[in-house]
Amino acid sequence: MAMDAQILNLKTKNGVVLVPQPSDNINEPYNWSNLRKNVLICTLAFSSGVSSSLGPMISPGLVLASETYKVTLDVASTYLVGFLILFTGFGTFFTAAAASIWGKRPVFVISTLMLLVTCIWGYFSKSFESLCAMRAIQGLASAPLETLVTSTVSDIFFVHQRGQKLAIWGLTANSGVLLGQVISGYIIQNLGLLTTFGITAIMFCLILPAMVFLVPESANLLEKPGKVDEKRETNGVNNGATKRPYRKELKLFNGRISDKSFWTLALKPLRMIMFPAVVFSTFVYGSYFTLLVIFSVLSTNVFTSPQYGLTPSQVGLTNLPLLGVTLIGSPISGAVADWFARFMARRNNGIYEPEFRLVLMIPATMLSTLGFLGYGLSIDKGAPVAVPLTFMTLHSLSMPFAASASFTYVIDCHPKDANQAFVSINSVKALFTFVASMFVNGWYSTRGPKEVFTCIAAINLVLSVITVPMYIYGKRFRSVVRVTLDFPRVVLA
Repeated sequence: MAMDAQILNLKTKNGVVLVPQPSDNINEPYNWSNLRKNVLICTLAFSSGVSSSLGPMISPGLVLASETYKVTLDVASTYLVGFLILFTGFGTFFTAAAASIWGKRPVFVISTLMLLVTCIWGYFSKSFESLCAMRAIQGLASAPLETLVTSTVSDIFFVHQRGQKLAIWGLTANSGVLLGQVISGYIIQNLGLLTTFGITAIMFCLILPAMVFLVPESANLLEKPGKVDEKRETNGVNNGATKRPYRKELKLFNGRISDKSFWTLALKPLRMIMFPAVVFSTFVYGSYFTLLVIFSVLSTNVFTSPQYGLTPSQVGLTNLPLLGVTLIGSPISGAVADWFARFMARRNNGIYEPEFRLVLMIPATMLSTLGFLGYGLSIDKGAPVAVPLTFMTLHSLSMPFAASASFTYVIDCHPKDANQAFVSINSVKALFTFVASMFVNGWYSTRGPKEVFTCIAAINLVLSVITVPMYIYGKRFRSVVRVTLDFPRVVLA
């Protein structure tokens, strides 16, 4: 009866208790219209997709770059791909701290402007050193679109909606990685290596005004330091609060929204890396993303070899099947994540636990392991190009499930610290990817596809299997680190 009374006192929608519970103030982000929320997240997702394409889009031209600048293939991949990803991970420490203090909106807008400038720089670059410097700064500029989109989801959407919205972001991010290589392959072959940056600059010319006019501040400005909470001013009555004018939404800066120290927040992710949920998501998402980049880096080495003899544009086209399954897998993984969370909560007497999200790792583990083994063995046996592409596609299908499991789990466990949690995840992911880019081509050339991808499959399987103890002991881990959720545990009426 006590539980029934608690549920009756909570705000619900379509039979689902809203978590977190929103106030009655129309200006609170949770109370924004669905149209406004979806336009915001789709704008950020598209921008993130274009940003995520910047790293691997140069992959079809790595052989051309190594010949043009007289460097080895490993050096070209390290500085033109790994360098950007490394500096993206480094930059997340500072951009997440800045977003927590001054809001996400100014960070997103400034980031987009910097990406536009660096793409123009890349187009006019005259030397390998200049190109490497540009990629480092471009990596720093990419940081907000790597980290802050996920925490923006937790700013404006309720728990039962987050899986689907994160799937939209995951879809565009993965599509950027894959489709960017398809497009850049044609550009590199027909217009030159650096023209890819010129075309991307045009994209950011379109994204910048969209970021300015369609992405308002998602932080709750009602709780801005030194400001009387509008909820208390109006006694929580919705019709007593006036809607914030659109012209005020266009303000780039709203002053400090947190009294915390910038450096304290910048260093906070180093402490969060010890939280079990963050450790789990770091290794799972970090490994899956790194191995996806390895696929893109090695694809040039594999498919331009005499065995297959593909041109840069044809290498780019090998990503189309991967893109196809991503377009299918991302919405499915998001829908399954939210549906299964509600289903498990009903089976658990109406009580939701974040560990319910981890069930998505079952298809992710099976698909990725089979993909790696099949890819390496098929190339080793000299199979037609369609065969390794099929196994690449299986791995690509595993990515949305792994990303949805790890991201939604972290958001549900650490909703108040989502910015810093994703800094930890992305910084380690960047380090993994940078290290891999330094030696993976040399390793492949020396040891061959069978050994390389069998080792990768084994590493992937071991890291995926840590899901089992996390599912069993996750609740206990959360209690040990004294992580308190900012929503009631009863989710379903």
